[in-house]
Amino acid sequence: MIQTLFYGVFSAWVLWHKENPPRTNDFRWREAGFYLGVPVIQVLFDEIAKPGNLRNLDLVEVLDWTGNVLNRIVRQEFFARFDEGQAVQYFYEPFLQQFDPELRKQLGVWYTPQEIVKYMVARVDTVLKEELNLADGLADPNVYVLDPCCGTGAYLVEVLNHIHQTLEQRGEGALAAEDLKKAATERVFGFEILPAPFVVAHLQLGLLLNNLGANIEEGERVGVYLTNALTGWEPAKEPKTHLLFPEMEAERDQAETIKRETPILVIIGNPPYNAFAGTSPAEEQGLVEPYKAGLIKKWGIKKFNLDELYVRFFRLAERRIAEMGARKGVVCYISNFSYLRDPSFVVMREKFLREFDLLWFDSLNGDSRETGKVTPEGKPDPSVFSTEYNREGIRVGTAIGLMVRKEQRDEQPTVRFRQFWGVNKREELLSSVEENGDAGHLVRRLDPNWGVEKSTESESVFDYQNVSPQPESRFSFYSSDVKTNYFQWALLTELCEEKPAYGHMETRGLSLISMDEAKLRERVQKFFDATVSNQEMEKVSPELMAKYSRYYGHVDRAKIQQKMKYADEHIRKFYFKPFDSRFSYADAQRPLWSEPSTALTKHAWKGNSFLISRVSGVREPEGTPMYFATSIFERDVISGHARAIPLQINIAYVLDKKSTLDFGFSENITKANFSEKARAYLAAIGVENVDASAEKAGLIWMHALAVGYAPLYLEENADGIRADFPRVPLPAEIEVLQTSASLGKEVAALLDTENPVVGVTAGNLLAPFARIGVPAKTDGTNLQAADYEVRANWGYGGRDGAVTMPGKGKTIVRDYSAQETEAIEQAAARLGYTPEQILACLGAQAVDVYLNDAAFWRCVPQRVWEYTIGGYQVMKKWLSYREFAVLGRALTADEVREVMNMARRLTALVLLEPKLNENYAACKNNSYEWNKV
Repeated sequence: MIQTLFYGVFSAWVLWHKENPPRTNDFRWREAGFYLGVPVIQVLFDEIAKPGNLRNLDLVEVLDWTGNVLNRIVRQEFFARFDEGQAVQYFYEPFLQQFDPELRKQLGVWYTPQEIVKYMVARVDTVLKEELNLADGLADPNVYVLDPCCGTGAYLVEVLNHIHQTLEQRGEGALAAEDLKKAATERVFGFEILPAPFVVAHLQLGLLLNNLGANIEEGERVGVYLTNALTGWEPAKEPKTHLLFPEMEAERDQAETIKRETPILVIIGNPPYNAFAGTSPAEEQGLVEPYKAGLIKKWGIKKFNLDELYVRFFRLAERRIAEMGARKGVVCYISNFSYLRDPSFVVMREKFLREFDLLWFDSLNGDSRETGKVTPEGKPDPSVFSTEYNREGIRVGTAIGLMVRKEQRDEQPTVRFRQFWGVNKREELLSSVEENGDAGHLVRRLDPNWGVEKSTESESVFDYQNVSPQPESRFSFYSSDVKTNYFQWALLTELCEEKPAYGHMETRGLSLISMDEAKLRERVQKFFDATVSNQEMEKVSPELMAKYSRYYGHVDRAKIQQKMKYADEHIRKFYFKPFDSRFSYADAQRPLWSEPSTALTKHAWKGNSFLISRVSGVREPEGTPMYFATSIFERDVISGHARAIPLQINIAYVLDKKSTLDFGFSENITKANFSEKARAYLAAIGVENVDASAEKAGLIWMHALAVGYAPLYLEENADGIRADFPRVPLPAEIEVLQTSASLGKEVAALLDTENPVVGVTAGNLLAPFARIGVPAKTDGTNLQAADYEVRANWGYGGRDGAVTMPGKGKTIVRDYSAQETEAIEQAAARLGYTPEQILACLGAQAVDVYLNDAAFWRCVPQRVWEYTIGGYQVMKKWLSYREFAVLGRALTADEVREVMNMARRLTALVLLEPKLNENYAACKNNSYEWNKV
């Protein structure tokens, strides 16, 4: 309401300026309603601006200040610096950011940069000409355009500008203005749900038409309507609701007439990215149901988020173009880029491929989680929404999707994909349609490879790549270099009977997870002790008594005490991040834990272990997508919501799930976690009695671990691995499988930080391990307890690591010393490598990693320092949680030693890589025909 009031005043001032000479400074905000021509805007403004309402809100004085400020502006300078439309656009988003930043975030209100708008409109104009055979493109009188979330009208302004340019080029002269006004009032439409931007959109379009000689007269209006774009497309089954004013009912009815009767051919815009917590009518909620059909039963995807607003807008556009009216047209949105390959959107992608003939996707990257807003070369990669007006931009990556449905359908859809990176991608995007003077060169060439453009000298940075979405890649729209046989290999989830279990999710401020076992035990015991008051408990652990999702410590503590009892056996090792094991109170039940994993708990008995992976990659670089654990773990132990395949499963628990009978739970009745298909494969190559021993139960999973840590496997199949759970080739011979599993056991031993590795972290160390990660002081003296504080800016954030962001830290990259070089050469001789080969594994230089200015770990090989598992740079991630400002204490000597051993374990892993590559090559070159099992 207040936004509408103040933007109404501002808009009225802009319109008042058109009628008054620059020296006139008597604008009166109380008369603003006279300049707001659309009836619903007038009535909204007049109702809000009633004296009684303003007095109740204490706004009269504020509006007087506003009027005085506007009267003091030197208008000729103001409007010389900004044309009228840009001034409105410039002020709207900063106003909302200051007025209600949370509302701005919820509604996804972001200024769409002009380069993006111009590019999208130009592309749409071209496909109308070239694919739908409309020679005048947007200027064709049969082309009806809708921006269903038009905001302040940027796309509508550009569409009308484009139409005007076409009319001028056609030499229509004095007729052009009338044709332009007809387009603006009868076939170029915008829907907006918020009154303030709705007011601004009318202002922008009115000013544009005025400047082009196509004035909107009294009683006329442009085609922008105040309405919820996601409802009203079907006749209402119930009587219409009466709104506050007749003008609002008229506005709704006019909008619904357009929704139901106008042959919309183009839908374009920037839909909101965040789910709005306001009202969601049943019609709107049901929009995305077609995109959920079969996700669980067919695709095995149980966790998904398809309820964001931009997904609803996609469904709206798809339904309008593909299922209503002439069933042809164009959709062009810039949106969150998750739908391009995230597994949750597989049904949505499949439907797009069924309903559209031509699909182009421009990934603009800039995602904070997936890439850290960094290019593959390590340079800055900001959001395309990071502009002079909004330097922060947005956190999610974005993409432009352009989809065309033709009247005469193609037999197979054609899909094109390309990516833009770096700080200049908006300019590069626009230049990709301007370098030849139009957008056509990107759309079609008269050759079989149209859409895959080449410059005259070399491949253009603007080239599209052909994409062939397949069920095996969950119809990913990303271009892929995956070898064709990758999709013939076994998916990890096809190999197990008991499907992967999520890790535990705490979200209780790490109050149930700790590096210190004694402190964890003490605070949890007090939490369960009814004699300790809530006030005392809050002093012991404010996090455990705080308010979180579905948990309020002061209320839920009593319920938990009635339901559960403290038991020391629940204090268990807990894998928090790669190589970062802690302790947790593992009686993981709601509401004590936010998202407990019953399946994980049931299979986490002493002696069992887990192969950990994830449903798809979410970070770049990801490194290997697999990990190994011998105990329970955190859901993000690797990024992408880690899931664990238990090597053995409890038979009684499995039966309990499938039967109404109570079989009880026993740790003694177990079997190998192999699917029937996996058992058939093992039997075919001669592996019998797979349930007889833990070694046989781990045979396939240790093989998978060996394959998953082979750099060659990760390099050759990167796109396929990223799109889904990894697939692995299964050896056709038992000896090859056993050899591979033995290598996997070596990898597992190096990942298992709870047990020493002889020769690497214990016993007589082999070369070069004694020279790796050596704790040292810059002055050459011995370390003292005072030197154990981590103060090199490795991380910052919340207490006990609850919310921790990585810092730059301090490292020095240098050449290996003579002694280190000698140790490396000894290792080369022992392993049968040349010095060049071993340096290819370790990296050409050493990194000294600092705790603080006085202490450091000497000689961490470069590739060891950079080693990444599941999206986390292992050593750097560990250090980020131990920065003194985060941890609140110095490290212990054992923790300093832990980093040393971490470096040595990772060194052993990279030295194993040549063998892992050879093993992978042997497995893939003689793989079993999994699809024929």
